[in-house]
Amino acid sequence: MKKTKFLALLIIALMLITLITGCSKDNSNEAIPETSAPSTEESNKEENNTTETPANNEVVSEYGVTINEEYVTFEDYTGEMVSIKKNPERVVCLYNSYLDIYYSCGGEVVGRVEESEEKPVEESLKAEVVGTSGAPSLEKVLALQPELVIMTSGFSGQTEMIPTLKENNIQVIAIKNDYLEDYYKSVRLFTAITGREDLYKEQMDKVKKGVDEIVEKAPTDENYKVLILFASAKSLTVRNSESMVGEMLKDLNTINISDTQTDPSNAKVFSMEKIIQEDPDFIFVQTMGSDHEKIMERLKTDAQDNPAWASLKAVKNDKYIVLPKDLYMYKPNDRYPEAYQGLAEILYPEVYK
Repeated sequence: MKKTKFLALLIIALMLITLITGCSKDNSNEAIPETSAPSTEESNKEENNTTETPANNEVVSEYGVTINEEYVTFEDYTGEMVSIKKNPERVVCLYNSYLDIYYSCGGEVVGRVEESEEKPVEESLKAEVVGTSGAPSLEKVLALQPELVIMTSGFSGQTEMIPTLKENNIQVIAIKNDYLEDYYKSVRLFTAITGREDLYKEQMDKVKKGVDEIVEKAPTDENYKVLILFASAKSLTVRNSESMVGEMLKDLNTINISDTQTDPSNAKVFSMEKIIQEDPDFIFVQTMGSDHEKIMERLKTDAQDNPAWASLKAVKNDKYIVLPKDLYMYKPNDRYPEAYQGLAEILYPEVYK
């Protein structure tokens, strides 16, 4: 009987030892959680005006751009998340507005597009010409063996090159830059790629603070009505607040009479009947093209020759203004404060002059 009890106790002891040993082994095989980079959604929620230089192992996200030690990740014009390796040595830029920003962010290029009304930055003139913005030469671009090509989504002649460039292991930045926030994103993106955090802070101190100070002073009780005309030699259209100049005027607390157009297909249609009905306080004109005489003739034919034109409040009060191209047709880039200031002085001279 005693022998039987002893055996039973021995079996129970062995079972307990086995169970404890098994639990220890299971625990030792558990995966150690890794510290992951923030998701795109989390990244976009980060504060947009941080300017600290990222440490080597730190992930920083600003203006939809995520930066780590080796790569810069952003969303391109198609919505695709793209990662670009930092400090490329051979870069081709196919858009002069972006070329200007890239150089201001410490970059250099080996290839650019031809001069146009919007001149390329002077420091880039030694770079090889690879065609025009509207029709760049894929063959010339490939011949330069670039590591990175910077382009705009505004020209199909550029975006059609993307599959071939990627097939040749060439990195591509294809973005839109229509609004002020897009400019901030471009600066964040380009300074991250060039590693020039000092220039990022310099740009934000100059541009963002400058614009914010101007906007904060804009009166909120005037509610001026504005009209933006977009004139070329071939047509006369209008622009609402969803445009570069439209955004500036909205930030300065004006009412764009084209914003009430609910049909997207008619958003840019010039309607003299609507203009007469709304009777804007200010009319701003953007001009596109090099033939100034033909552009002015188009304005005269489509607008000024109408008998009702002279009766408009803006025309009678000499508030019919043709805007300079360098600030209001091309991208102002680091001259955004100057562009805002120019409009603010026209609208509220008693406040800004």
